[in-house]
Amino acid sequence: MLLTDNMWSCVCALILAFAAHCTVVSGVLSSPANVQLTSTNMNLVLRWDPPAGAPGDLLYTTELKSTVSQFNPGCVNTSALECDLTSLVISIYGRYTGRVKARRGAQSSEWVLSEEFVLDKQTSIGPPNVSLHSNRANLEVSIKDPVFVKSTLREIFTSATYNITYWKKEQKKELKHINGLQQNRVVLHSLDPWTEYCVQVQVIASAAQKPSMPSRVVCASTTGEKEPPWVGAVVAFFVLAGVVALVVLVVYYWRSFSHFLCPKYAIPDHFKKSLLAPPKSSMYLAMQTSQPVEEFSDQISVVMCSRSEDGSLQQTAG
Repeated sequence: MLLTDNMWSCVCALILAFAAHCTVVSGVLSSPANVQLTSTNMNLVLRWDPPAGAPGDLLYTTELKSTVSQFNPGCVNTSALECDLTSLVISIYGRYTGRVKARRGAQSSEWVLSEEFVLDKQTSIGPPNVSLHSNRANLEVSIKDPVFVKSTLREIFTSATYNITYWKKEQKKELKHINGLQQNRVVLHSLDPWTEYCVQVQVIASAAQKPSMPSRVVCASTTGEKEPPWVGAVVAFFVLAGVVALVVLVVYYWRSFSHFLCPKYAIPDHFKKSLLAPPKSSMYLAMQTSQPVEEFSDQISVVMCSRSEDGSLQQTAG
């Protein structure tokens, strides 16, 4: 019985010693867990979880290396559980490994490495920006690529295409798809008039491991091939109202118009006499009393000359 008690005492002592070794041995803390590199739109962020049961005042230091470089310092003594290492990226086609260690006072943990991360293959593509424009019974979809931190989507994924999903707003189960589009502007034809449709777009890049995040859902309503009947009624109403207003104005101001067009003011008598009197100009009187001018003329003879066969000139009177 005494031997058994001693055995249990030894076992308990070993357990306590192992636990103490996991927590603090020669000033070493437990290491962070779940260390991984993540990327969205070509940034590069190292993330981790704190050690199990660790106090809340831990600080962390991170480093990053590529296949062609050594570890370079990233965040130093940060309390956050992530560190943006994009500034240390030397090539968008590189392979990178990050590492992190915890620190508390004079105590520090061992470095914990992430798995190797291929930036251009494993980055997550953000959602594209989508806008809709209604053109009668059609909808025009305009797409803008997500903005990358490093380079652009088209420079990295030259063969990227778009997958468009659209549906009637009240019938989301009846989805329609247009896949493999390369142009960033497309018109949806054969839609029902006077109906609201919703659209969502994803970017597909064959070199990436997965499609982009889906865009936000954008909705717009179609109209008809012709204007609705009420539009004509409204136009007719405004035209008729304008005509009625014009007639009212003419009737109201008719007296003023008539006085302006046909004034009642009479011309003074001395002006009438002066205007009706015959002209007294000396030149005019001379023209009235002068005799016709006598005309003079002279007789003119026309003589024609011709050359004979012997070369002499002959005159012919005409």
